Amino acid sequence: MGAFHAYDIRGIYNVDFDRDTAYRTGFFLPELLGTDKVLVGRDCRVSSPEIHDYLVKGITDAGADVYDLGLSTTPMVYFGTANYGFKASVQITASHNPARYNGMKVSMENALPVGFDNGLGQIKKWIDEGRECVPAEHRGIVHKMDIRKDYLDFLLRYKEDYSGLKIAFDLSNGMSVMFAKDIFGDGPEYIFDIMDGRFPNHEPNPLVPENVKALSELVKKTGADIGVIYDGDADRVMFVDETGSFISPDLMIAVLGHYFLEKRGEKGIVLQDIRSSKAVGEYLVPMGAEMRTWKVGRAFAARKLRELDGVYGGELAGHYYFRDFFYSDSGLLASILILNVVAEMKKKGVSVSSLVSRIARYRNSGEINFKVEDKKGAMDAVRDYFMKAETPTAMMDFDGYRVEFPQWWFNIRPSNTEPYLRFICEAVSDELLEEKVKAVSSLLAERFGAERQ
Repeated sequence: MGAFHAYDIRGIYNVDFDRDTAYRTGFFLPELLGTDKVLVGRDCRVSSPEIHDYLVKGITDAGADVYDLGLSTTPMVYFGTANYGFKASVQITASHNPARYNGMKVSMENALPVGFDNGLGQIKKWIDEGRECVPAEHRGIVHKMDIRKDYLDFLLRYKEDYSGLKIAFDLSNGMSVMFAKDIFGDGPEYIFDIMDGRFPNHEPNPLVPENVKALSELVKKTGADIGVIYDGDADRVMFVDETGSFISPDLMIAVLGHYFLEKRGEKGIVLQDIRSSKAVGEYLVPMGAEMRTWKVGRAFAARKLRELDGVYGGELAGHYYFRDFFYSDSGLLASILILNVVAEMKKKGVSVSSLVSRIARYRNSGEINFKVEDKKGAMDAVRDYFMKAETPTAMMDFDGYRVEFPQWWFNIRPSNTEPYLRFICEAVSDELLEEKVKAVSSLLAERFGAERQ
């Protein structure tokens, strides 16, 4: 049962979980969430139809009805859950993982995420205990449900005039294929725009530089103003500028401020994850943002944004959450809004690279992985080492540690699924950044035998 994680159920299909897991998850879900109706969608992975069939059989055997969306993006399932008042939904997907992976993202009422701590752990416990699945006397019914037009209409409400923009898209052979051309038309350049769950061109993870190379080349070849790339289930989006250079996704939290805080005048809370650049808040606060920092992952971010009634939020991994979208994330909506800003900036003669250069004020290490068994001991050692040497200006301890100093900061946090510590550091100069990364690498290697990955 290695597929149950903090945010979802996910792993290599028929290794970490199988159709029996799907069936049992479906069977226990109506009881867990107190409902007799479950919304179900799936991505285009080769294993998704089988998982779908067993999940649906489990739900209906439990006596609940299934409202079946068929192929869908993950955000379309969130939209369906909240917009039509479902108390439970499942999207079958492994998001950005390679083709042999699959999984299930579970949501409750208002599209709030169900993570390990508020439901998935209970399902895992029932499965591990061998709890029986005795079919109900009156089994549920499967209803086909088509909300594609409603979701598309919702997205199109936000689209402005892009006629002056040249845009390049990499659809990653994933679920964004369902909507991209209906939203953005035939004017842009598209690559990997046929849905194919084998992901023959590259893995659907835009955070891996190798997977963005084709888009970067396309931008340079066509003279595009910006490049846009989605992950496999279209809940994340990332960008390259007009030179083909990848833009760190956290910086796009700042770009969105031009839409929400300036254009719409929605001053208020903006949420960022604990890994986000310090530059984001420094850019947004003068616009009227009240910055809040929270844990990594949808299971935490969507709940926190709703709790705070924040305007919007974002993460280093390319998730962007919106009050307008039930406090949930949508890669397509994020790209629509960011392209609105880019189009306005172009009219003023401001390129994407120059806009980003106004925001990015620090040198950033990117996320570095260290393989180490004693994750807590290693994190504490790094925190103590630097806090003894310098007086911090801020310290957060809710997702690993984020410790800030006048000229630099770091975040060190444990992986939920692997024996890794994830370390990220930002400083005012390359020299200071290199010094701090070297210090951490040496400390972890000498005291914990940690290997930098």
